[in-house]
Amino acid sequence: MSIVLTKSTMPIVRWIADILGLLMNGIFYVLNAIGIPNVGIAIILFTIVMYALMTPMQIKQQKFSKLNAVMSPELQKIQKKYANKKDQVSMTKMQEETQAVYQKYGVSPMGSCLQMLITLPVMFALYQVIYHIPGYINLIGNGLTTLAESNGFVSFFTNFVENLENGSSLMLNADTTAGVVDAIYKMNPSQWSQLLSEASGSTFHNIAVTTHESLMEWTNFLGLYISDSPWSIFKDAWASKSVLLILAAVAFPILAWVTQWLNYKLMPQPESQNSQNGQSTMESTMKSMNTMMPIMSAVFCFTLPVGIGIYWIIGAVVRSVQQVIINRQMDKIDMDEMIRKNLEKANKKREKQGLPPQKITNQAKMNVRNLEVDQETKQRQLQDAAKKKQESTAYYNSANAKPGSLAAKANMVKQFDERNSKKK
Repeated sequence: MSIVLTKSTMPIVRWIADILGLLMNGIFYVLNAIGIPNVGIAIILFTIVMYALMTPMQIKQQKFSKLNAVMSPELQKIQKKYANKKDQVSMTKMQEETQAVYQKYGVSPMGSCLQMLITLPVMFALYQVIYHIPGYINLIGNGLTTLAESNGFVSFFTNFVENLENGSSLMLNADTTAGVVDAIYKMNPSQWSQLLSEASGSTFHNIAVTTHESLMEWTNFLGLYISDSPWSIFKDAWASKSVLLILAAVAFPILAWVTQWLNYKLMPQPESQNSQNGQSTMESTMKSMNTMMPIMSAVFCFTLPVGIGIYWIIGAVVRSVQQVIINRQMDKIDMDEMIRKNLEKANKKREKQGLPPQKITNQAKMNVRNLEVDQETKQRQLQDAAKKKQESTAYYNSANAKPGSLAAKANMVKQFDERNSKKK
């Protein structure tokens, strides 16, 4: 009789996890067919495929961010206009004027939130699939179920877990067949050695040995168990003086930090707006997040299972590559053309609602032009500042020139001209 193995039970997330689980199971099936049935490799391929599928959403998010930079001056002007007005009429007018700005550029104020609402459940589902590998990969689930359903194994395993040092992590429903499968998958090498030793002479000993050998092939990635955490591996390796395992365990949080840091560096950064206190606060918050998130990634990858760490690191690498490509494409985008296309889509919706079409205003075009020349203006300002500094340095040098020198005579002429200009 087949049993139902543990899967995600989170509302909505579990449905997405079932779909993603089919993808993971298919990838592992192909790997097994070509002779490399390894969960670590499956997670890498799974991550690449998933981020490839989510690329259109990432591009749409980047376009919204770029357009938001154009709308920002108008939105800030509205916020400043109603900054000290908290009455209902003013708040309503502020909402109406803000909505009008979004309509003018053909976007929805929920454009950014919508991407998050789609992405977050997918991300949660990805973690659930990796956490519950036996429930989603049939070959692994069936192999572990064969051992769990062996005569007398459930009662043996329940007693084994209760007497096992630091075995509390394996106690979740370990008295049921599905719970036993989950617990078997989570066991580390030292726990497996103890189990095989205590099961010696039992009717299921040979099945346990075969299952362990298969599980080693399935879940051993670069010498690390997929279900084990780098922190646990580090402690065991430190006790056994295994330098290679220590380095492998430490490499995961370091790679997590480096890849996440690189990913944030490649993300488009908002233009500095020092004159706006609110914007300055937001910039400060973003910088803090960009500093803290890579550190948090390192901590998570050190304490969570290796499988999650593989997904996290490979995901950051894939996002970085995507970001480089997307950044190049964003630089080539004609903002006026993008606004025109946005308005075409928006006007089709307005037509269905019986509303008149929205037009591109001169102010919208002006904001786009201002954004495009903004970098050139900053460059000219930097060049002017450098020129003034150079002139000031030259003046200082001439003022301290030796008496009778050519520089001293030039300085006297300059001072004479300055006195005459002041008299006039």
